[in-house]
Amino acid sequence: MNRTVTVPTGYVKNLLQQARIQGFDVDELLQMVGIDAAEIENQTEFSAERFGALYQRLMYIAQDEYFGMLSGGKVPNGTFRMMCHAIIHCPTLERAIYRASAFHEICRGAQIKPVLVRKGRYAKITFAATDCADFDFAEFLANEPPERIRTSLSMWHHFISWLLGARVQLKAAYFTFPEPDDIEIYHQLFQSELKFEQHENAFVFPARYLDLPLVQTTETLRNFLKTAPYQLIAMVNDDPSLKSRVVALIGKDFSRELPGAEEVAGALNLSVSTLRRRLLDEGTSFQAIKDECRKAAALHYMSSPQLSINDVAELMGFDEPSAFFRSFKRWTGMTPGEYRKSEAFQRHLMHE
Repeated sequence: MNRTVTVPTGYVKNLLQQARIQGFDVDELLQMVGIDAAEIENQTEFSAERFGALYQRLMYIAQDEYFGMLSGGKVPNGTFRMMCHAIIHCPTLERAIYRASAFHEICRGAQIKPVLVRKGRYAKITFAATDCADFDFAEFLANEPPERIRTSLSMWHHFISWLLGARVQLKAAYFTFPEPDDIEIYHQLFQSELKFEQHENAFVFPARYLDLPLVQTTETLRNFLKTAPYQLIAMVNDDPSLKSRVVALIGKDFSRELPGAEEVAGALNLSVSTLRRRLLDEGTSFQAIKDECRKAAALHYMSSPQLSINDVAELMGFDEPSAFFRSFKRWTGMTPGEYRKSEAFQRHLMHE
């Protein structure tokens, strides 16, 4: 069974409080997205998907994509999309973060940017004013509510994790304000050491993550942007296993030659024998993971009716459609044509 991803109801209450402060009609907003106010009062957990829909609607009516985050100004709709397109082809996470920071210097509205600092075995992401900011950054931070700072750090953490396809395990998270009453939310979000009344707001993580390649592609970015900020609110892929990291490194672009065990082991700073042994301990193997990834990608493409079977074969990197037919039948027990006549495919179309 797939677990329902939830967030603390406090997230919803905080978002609505910020909406009230800015003069928005909260009752009308809830009605727009089909949420009963009683649900928020009577539950401790709330569907992350529904919260994402609420957040998405609020960003639209506020005409501010960074609503509820550190920004220093209104960020026009479409800005986040353009930033993602600017960084999606970067070779490593380090280059992507540097480019995201540079993007904030030229985009309209934002006067706060993420800053990456790499030192020895660890790196951190914090915030700074852009070069054109017209305010004192320390004074600005002192007047920002803790929830906005927490949300900003959390969303950037989730964003870089999405770029890598697996959760970036944090060493610590630092905050300039005193320890809040809702400390459990911070533990749930950052899953690391927490320090308050510090000189900056930042999260710290092993620097080795910066050298990893981005696993997302222009296609996966399209799906990500359709549901944003859902995956920035809830850490959907929070599987800490080695298998999940291998899956992330294999990536989702099957039109290219997939990385071998040697390349993946090198990216993880492991020997090939250690990689194979640890995967065996988890009850799997490198070849089995590759087969699972290819099967999942094939089903994903086959579930898109606008793609012909020959299109899918090409996207999967097969030179001949007949070779794809054989592989698909081995993975699913059906030919591609049989799959598109199956109940599973029809059910998928009904939920589109």
